[in-house]
Amino acid sequence: MTSKPEQTVDERLTGAHDLALAALHEITAAYTIGPAAGYVAEDDGAVSLRFHTRLAGYPGWFWTVTVAVVDGSEPTVLEVELLPGDGALLAPDWVPWATRLAEYQAAQAAAAVEDDEDSDDEDSDDDDSDEDDDSDDEDEDDDEPKARFHAGDLDGVDIDELDAGSADDADDDSDDDVQDDDDSDEDDSDDDEDDDEGERSY
Repeated sequence: MTSKPEQTVDERLTGAHDLALAALHEITAAYTIGPAAGYVAEDDGAVSLRFHTRLAGYPGWFWTVTVAVVDGSEPTVLEVELLPGDGALLAPDWVPWATRLAEYQAAQAAAAVEDDEDSDDEDSDDDDSDEDDDSDDEDEDDDEPKARFHAGDLDGVDIDELDAGSADDADDDSDDDVQDDDDSDEDDSDDDEDDDEGERSY
């Protein structure tokens, strides 16, 4: 394997910084141009002079001015551009719209299938949980004591107890009536005695 012979560089081109800066000032503001950052020798004898860029959002990029000597005349500018250096922040490779659309549609279809599977799994889990809840409720019902009702119950209230309470109230009322009768008898006897004493006084 033979090594490529080292290309000779015209010193007039490597030192043409003033010419390169004048070309740059025609396309960008002076504050966006940083110090010189070397040069790159091109295959056709041209030289690309590089300058650091101070543009925000372009780390690792260089203002590049390609100069050459044409037909033995003075150096002249061939091209001016902003080019990335090693490790520069680059945009992703361009992808045709048809390709991006096909990838998007495929991703949407896959997501729809996954959602259907997840919903089926959730439905089966819900059914299982409902069955477990029903069985737990039945077990709890079996463990809890059940209230016993008979024909005299109305909405959980024992009518017999109400009747018993009414009977007790009635007994109390009858006792009061008896007491009242006794009192009235005593009053009558007192009246009779008063009448006897009145007769005796005559």
